[in-house]
Amino acid sequence: MKILVTGAAGFIGMHTSLRLLNAGYHVVGIDNLNSYYDLSLKYHRLAKLHPYSNFRFIKLDLTDRGGISKLFAEEQFERVIHLAAQAGVRYSIEAPFEYVESNLVGMMSILEGCRDNSVKHLVYASSSSVYGASDKVPFNELDQVDNPVSLYAATKKANELMAHAYSNLYGIPTTGLRFFTVYGPAGRPDMAPWLFTEAILEDKPIRVFNHGKMQRDFTYIDDIVEGVFRIQSVIPSNDIPYSLFNIGSNNPIELSRFIAAIEAACSKDAVKIYQDMQPGDVPRTFADTTALEDAVGYKPVMNIEDGMLNFVSWYKDYKGIKE
Repeated sequence: MKILVTGAAGFIGMHTSLRLLNAGYHVVGIDNLNSYYDLSLKYHRLAKLHPYSNFRFIKLDLTDRGGISKLFAEEQFERVIHLAAQAGVRYSIEAPFEYVESNLVGMMSILEGCRDNSVKHLVYASSSSVYGASDKVPFNELDQVDNPVSLYAATKKANELMAHAYSNLYGIPTTGLRFFTVYGPAGRPDMAPWLFTEAILEDKPIRVFNHGKMQRDFTYIDDIVEGVFRIQSVIPSNDIPYSLFNIGSNNPIELSRFIAAIEAACSKDAVKIYQDMQPGDVPRTFADTTALEDAVGYKPVMNIEDGMLNFVSWYKDYKGIKE
């Protein structure tokens, strides 16, 4: 079976591709290799995929409508896992048009490719950010999510609506996955695990927002990937073939415990600077994963201490830091 993975040089995209390749699928990975963060990390990830004979990489931008259309027509993918997007809540405040192009125009290119070529299942990345600053916990897929607190969140909610429209109009089976704070080896350098680890190892202070009164449903990359891998085989078959699932640990972690896990993994204490909440941020996230567990028997297993130990070990190796 041939599967398209968009954002293959990204954090979740690389790990998802590896899981598919090791299971024997043929994977075509695309990525525009933009400069949102250091390209060397993206090439580092791709280097993990290139040795597989059942993998092929194509540099391609989702906004290249002609290129995407040609790709779909030539390859005739059976399934598509759409993970490419402009990520980052705070960057959406600085560069809003980047999000419109990548997350909205890009999603439309993928939907049109699926419609024109009878793709059997489109699985796409949404985000826990669609829940905004909801006081109702845990966050459930049936909750009202019409009050995003960032443009990034708004684009992800729009992706869900676009997918629903195409499932309704054209019968395209689509499944959206609301990821909750993904972390692990080869993670993004703009995320807290990387930023805090880097600062602690370099004896620099870390900024602790909302004075540490934050909770996050941190979810280890292997747990996320297992959910994605299983759900791509569960094709919606209801009248409107549309599904939506949370993928999270179902276990919110206090920021203090998260920092302590990094300190333990680094064998160093952090110098903390407490600050107010940032614009577009939310005080807590908490995934209700009942629907996903019922659908695929998936339950995350990694705790934050072991997960951060794995990340810090990878980080030191990647940076060439000797023990």
